Amino acid sequence: MGCALKANMLHEWRKHFVLEEGMLEVDCTSLTPEPVLKASGHVDRFADWMVKDMKTGECFRADHLIKNAAEKVISDKKADEAIKSELRDVLARLEGFDDKDMLEVITKYNFKSPTTGNDLTPPIAFNLMFPSQNWANWGFQSLSSSRNSTRNFCELQASSGVQSGLIRVREFTMCEIEHFVDPNDKRHPKFKKVSSYVMVLLSACNQMDGHSAQSMTIGEAVEKVGAIFSKVMLFVSNFISQYLSIVFSRLAEFLRAPRPVIVANETLGYYMARTHMYLVKVGVDPRRLRFRQHLNNEMAHYAQDCWDAEILTSYGWIECVGNADRSCYDLKQHSKATNTKLVAEKKLSEPRMVNVVEALPNMTILGKEFKKDAKKVQGALAQMSEDEVENLEKQMASAGSYKLNVDGEEFSLTSEMVNVRRSTKTMHVEEITPSVIEPSFGIGRVMYAILEHSFRQREGDEQRTFLALRPLVAPIKCSVLPISANERLNPIIEAVREELSRYDLSYRVDDSAGSIGRRYARTDEIGIPFGVTVDFESEKQPWTVTLRHAESMEQIRLDLTELGGVVSALVSERMDWTTAQQKYPKFEAKSD
Repeated sequence: MGCALKANMLHEWRKHFVLEEGMLEVDCTSLTPEPVLKASGHVDRFADWMVKDMKTGECFRADHLIKNAAEKVISDKKADEAIKSELRDVLARLEGFDDKDMLEVITKYNFKSPTTGNDLTPPIAFNLMFPSQNWANWGFQSLSSSRNSTRNFCELQASSGVQSGLIRVREFTMCEIEHFVDPNDKRHPKFKKVSSYVMVLLSACNQMDGHSAQSMTIGEAVEKVGAIFSKVMLFVSNFISQYLSIVFSRLAEFLRAPRPVIVANETLGYYMARTHMYLVKVGVDPRRLRFRQHLNNEMAHYAQDCWDAEILTSYGWIECVGNADRSCYDLKQHSKATNTKLVAEKKLSEPRMVNVVEALPNMTILGKEFKKDAKKVQGALAQMSEDEVENLEKQMASAGSYKLNVDGEEFSLTSEMVNVRRSTKTMHVEEITPSVIEPSFGIGRVMYAILEHSFRQREGDEQRTFLALRPLVAPIKCSVLPISANERLNPIIEAVREELSRYDLSYRVDDSAGSIGRRYARTDEIGIPFGVTVDFESEKQPWTVTLRHAESMEQIRLDLTELGGVVSALVSERMDWTTAQQKYPKFEAKSD
């Protein structure tokens, strides 16, 4: 069931993003060579703060420990109100805490290990990059995937509970979008289509000030940038034309007010809105969905702006999708590490004349001096910026040589080997290093949130539970339930199977013993949205069946030949259940 749910989520993700935006898809490996992650900065900086039980060595993520301990104190009716107020303030600012802030809180409020009550170590950085040794040292790279089913069976039958076990895992599926955009023009041609889309946004300023999240359109959020600039200009104007005291009074009033939400640019805002649409489409409750902006001291080293799509679950608010403006950081870092140009060409509206400074190698002398490495040196010289070429010229003039580092090797260059040429060129295109807007989806976390948000209890019968999964992602779209084991119904059941298969609809036949009500309940529990019942009324020509809507438990009767088309329309949401009820006669069944 979980495998099919995940596959359906990925299918909808591809339709929603890849097909809609005309993207090119790549399927990447799980392992990445260390030099790549070293160049990007992940090896040195991708870490969380962790504390340990001083006696058992058990590890806890520091911010989660503080949050859980603080919430326990706040919910305690006997706790001092002043302490509760302080801890509420701590929770409001917790996302921006560094190791010193966390240690201060743990020490001040005497927080202990939640499992043993022992003292805790000071927070230490825990790198989130998992190293992988040579296969021969610890296991095998199996060419047979069938063994994994045996491993999963054992884990499902005898699993051990761990904190946040379904949220913090070593293996997970990620879907990421790398949208390249001109760093000087981050408008999006389709932004107007989503500008009126309403979202709940928790800005960095509101977090620091203790204000709650705000509901606004993404268009308003992006426009706030211009609004703030206008207010600043107004203050400057007032400063010139009015008394200082009046201006500072108004400025203070403005600064004390709740800060407006700011989304850095249209392209980031567009993908935030599209991300919200996708999450709601696959079954996330929009009332339990918000976008939280990273504070300055938690902002990733590469990000100009970053908003996490957070979903409220039994674990609290969990980050499920990161939407980051990564600026030009990645391409510049990898270009520097590999001495390879990673640029795009932008056509100029009008040709323009530019001054060019180039380092031109004398390949005859370079070849004699550096042999097979001459091409490597030539490539490095071609990648030099104007400033680097100017520096090369100065060092060769003053010191007689220039030390060029290529892939860890040093080459000494002289004026005989390299000539610096200045010229004027007519440019029809310009080279730019694109910025990257990156939505990054943790599919497992989204999937877990969907399961929690889809859990329901029947009104008046709380013991009867079911999953109200969206038909789009439900693993099984339809159940087939014969009212009796009588062989007279077998040809009709077979015709139902063929009709559903013709429309590529997954189904499950439940002809087990037991009342029809109990079988309905079983299929409801695993999130099958529709059920086909074959009864003795179905024998009349033309054959008919009943179609049951799991969430409302209401049924309609329709011709068997129409069944596949109707269920397909309901599953793809081209038709809703209300429309189906208006089109087909209602069937009054005995109580489920």
